[in-house]
Amino acid sequence: MITRLLAIGGLIVCCLLSGCAARSYAVLLPSPDGTVGAIVVTTDKGSVLVNKKQQAAALDGSSAKIFDVADTQVQKDFGTTLSAQPALPVYFQVYFKTGGASLTPESDAFIPSVLATIRERGMCAVSVIGHTDTVGDQESNEQLGLTRAKAIAQLLRQNGLKALELTVTSHGERNLLVKTPDNTPEPKNRRVEINVR
Repeated sequence: MITRLLAIGGLIVCCLLSGCAARSYAVLLPSPDGTVGAIVVTTDKGSVLVNKKQQAAALDGSSAKIFDVADTQVQKDFGTTLSAQPALPVYFQVYFKTGGASLTPESDAFIPSVLATIRERGMCAVSVIGHTDTVGDQESNEQLGLTRAKAIAQLLRQNGLKALELTVTSHGERNLLVKTPDNTPEPKNRRVEINVR
């Protein structure tokens, strides 16, 4: 049994692998957004900072130096682990005309893309959160946000949404995308956020 550590964006994932390898090591891979964190590997030979993509450090105490790991070796040692990772959440925002639950023409045209992404993911958890601008009172805006969220949830269901979980909520005029004073119409605040996990 050989122990290897896989660090993605600074997050370390342990895995135990059988087979031949020169040594046990920890390797740093970029996060899906391309950013690279850092890890410190400490053995009897000292500590090393690993902070570059696909750099590694030995875990068996054979060296306190860092080394590069080729894509092919990462796939050989960690391919199964990497392929087992769940898909990252995706977020969408659709926008509404003022005072109701009618989508803007641009958002209406965007809905097929949202549906296609959800279908590709298969069974998933979806949350739909309605928002409003600050025109009107808070109670009415809470209800309007919920009406918008329910309209989008219904649209998703009508188009074959298969979800493990579907939650529908309203933030009303709380959590504004664009901060505005009371009674200010703002198109970017009249939205529904669709989070797919």
